[in-house]
Amino acid sequence: MSQPAARRTPLFDAHVARGAKMVDFAGWEMPLHYGSQVEEHHAVRRALGVFDVSHMCCLDVAGAGGRAFLRRLIANDVAKLAAPGRALYSCMLNDAGGVLDDLIVYWLGGERYRVVVNAATAATDLEWMQRVLGSFRDSRIAARRDLAMLAVQGPHAREAVWKARPEWRAGSAALAPFFAAEPAPDTLIARTGYSGEDGFEIALPAEKAIALWGALLDLGVAPCGIGARDTLRLEAGMNLYGQDMDQSTTPLESGLGWSVDRSDPARDFVGRRALDASTPSRRLTGLKLLERGVLRNLMKVRTAQGEGETTSGTFSPTLGIAIAMARLPLAAAAGERAQIEVRGKWLPAQLVKLPFVRNGKALV
Repeated sequence: MSQPAARRTPLFDAHVARGAKMVDFAGWEMPLHYGSQVEEHHAVRRALGVFDVSHMCCLDVAGAGGRAFLRRLIANDVAKLAAPGRALYSCMLNDAGGVLDDLIVYWLGGERYRVVVNAATAATDLEWMQRVLGSFRDSRIAARRDLAMLAVQGPHAREAVWKARPEWRAGSAALAPFFAAEPAPDTLIARTGYSGEDGFEIALPAEKAIALWGALLDLGVAPCGIGARDTLRLEAGMNLYGQDMDQSTTPLESGLGWSVDRSDPARDFVGRRALDASTPSRRLTGLKLLERGVLRNLMKVRTAQGEGETTSGTFSPTLGIAIAMARLPLAAAAGERAQIEVRGKWLPAQLVKLPFVRNGKALV
């Protein structure tokens, strides 16, 4: 049986013209890099870079019951969104407390919300959301595949966006982290990201995204692929769905307990009863290899407190060492020694507190 053709973002031709190495990612043809993944990584840490993240899906929730629906749907509480433009990170859980996806919700004011979900889970996310929505008949969900998304990340990212689109400065200069604004119709500019650096994530109509991409590259902004995006997010201690958490793990086992809000005893969000009844025995922590080697996911880890395995691993361009996140016994603590099995050999490592790097600074 033939595999379905990979989908392409509106910027596909621009990537090919730039010489990008294209690969399949979650069913999408995406740029891995444009020549050097490491250089792209350093560009974001030291200055700025731009990513095409149009494979991710924007879902618009509207209607009088939207807030009640989202309070039921996700583990964090959208009641915290007290000001228009405010964003909230959360997990969407199944009835057993397993993570169906991690996402960001923006309150756009009134009865409008924007939910941004991962590419690999977008179709099943929408099906699940429609199922939960069944009891909230005064709400509706619309998938906005007419929109593209760019992420401009790095210490100089916001200034570059304002040079490319000066008319956006007035509406976005005062944005605090995890806030968004609508500088034009069907355009959302958010001070969020997946790199551990400052910057903007921008959703806008496809043709305008192509023009913005070109304007940023004309300013000398480095185009960056999913390779650098992965090393950046791992250094920043940010989870990747399907590796660091999935339906078989809860947020409490995945370093995401902070994104679960149980302060309102009356809020019966999906998965809450399972979480309330659970006693986690594992948690996600950081590891740094103390010898030369390459770390990947699903490597065995031994500690004095018991065994586990890596969930994500890479060579850190910023730190110059191999790093990983691992799910280990709850008692395993930062500072302790560990061993990781690499190609049949047990190499020494140290447990560290996440993140490894944030805002360009090494933290381990």
